[in-house]
Amino acid sequence: MYPINLLIKPASGSCNFKCKYCFYEDIAENRETASYGFMKLDNLETIIKKALSFSVSTCGFMFQGGEPTLVGLEFYEKVIEYVNKYNTKNLKISYSIQTNGYLLDDNWARFLAKNNFLVGISLDGIKETNDINRITKNDEPTYNLILDKINLLKSHNVEFNVLTVITSQVAKNINKIYKFYKENNIVYQQYIPCLNPIGDYRLKDYSLTPKLYGNFLCNLFDLWYKDITNNHFVYNRYFENIVGILKGYPPEACGMAGMCNIQNVVEADGSVYPCDFYVLDKYKIGNLLQDDFHKIHQNRQEIMFIENSTKIEEKCKKCKWLNLCRGGCRRDRDRALDGNLCINYYCDAYKKFFDYAIDKLLKL
Repeated sequence: MYPINLLIKPASGSCNFKCKYCFYEDIAENRETASYGFMKLDNLETIIKKALSFSVSTCGFMFQGGEPTLVGLEFYEKVIEYVNKYNTKNLKISYSIQTNGYLLDDNWARFLAKNNFLVGISLDGIKETNDINRITKNDEPTYNLILDKINLLKSHNVEFNVLTVITSQVAKNINKIYKFYKENNIVYQQYIPCLNPIGDYRLKDYSLTPKLYGNFLCNLFDLWYKDITNNHFVYNRYFENIVGILKGYPPEACGMAGMCNIQNVVEADGSVYPCDFYVLDKYKIGNLLQDDFHKIHQNRQEIMFIENSTKIEEKCKKCKWLNLCRGGCRRDRDRALDGNLCINYYCDAYKKFFDYAIDKLLKL
């Protein structure tokens, strides 16, 4: 028994946006069943009951998609009801949800604030960098709508951070984006590299190359470092984790740990997978409607998902930045998702960034 964190996809891959770079749409197209529909309440109750029965000390419920708000607010009211019913060990509970914000209204915001949900809301910077890729299914721009939803969350004192996908357009405009975020008091920021479709090495308009990513990291670091050293708080998950590693702490971001963590990604039908990037048929490790967490953990060990993620190339072992890079996220070393890990696609970007920023990082 150990603390359990579940990443639940209650609407499977269903979404009311049609983002051009959506990695989960790509995942769905590469499995036998593209969508598992909406999670049934009976299934939700079973999943929560098993998680709370197995977990010790803490239990986290994160909801993601697709777009997780599509199942409706009543679904999440049931989440709270079931947790209250089955949390007989008085575990510390955390809730979070990653959303495009489209369906949020006052009722949603009041609920999220009351139940201490941490909300991740997706926005790719300024209008021209967001609306080129983040569009609705009717090809409508989303920038103004997302800004309205961010202001809605602020008005209800909902804790939130902004998740920005680093596309080529975002990488080239980070100075404008960072300034915009500061002007709008968006101080909790996460940036994740854009992904190409599985096994597709052709450059798209949105593709993030190692060169672009290296320049992006250096430029963003300068902006962040200036604020941090002038007592202007801005949270950047990647930089915070690097400073933590230098201070001797383990990173909380799994892609920076040098190995995959224990994760339980739960699809709408109860199926469990070891990582959000690996919700594919061959990586299924159980189903919470039939299996318990002991069985799921046993299956995880049988496919050696975590063990395989620790493989390091000989070239990496000789690199002076290994302790900071640790090989990077498995997904960036396994672009075909076939388990054949290689050098991180962004290796040159990280080398450039560490060479550029190490002295200032050490000062921090």
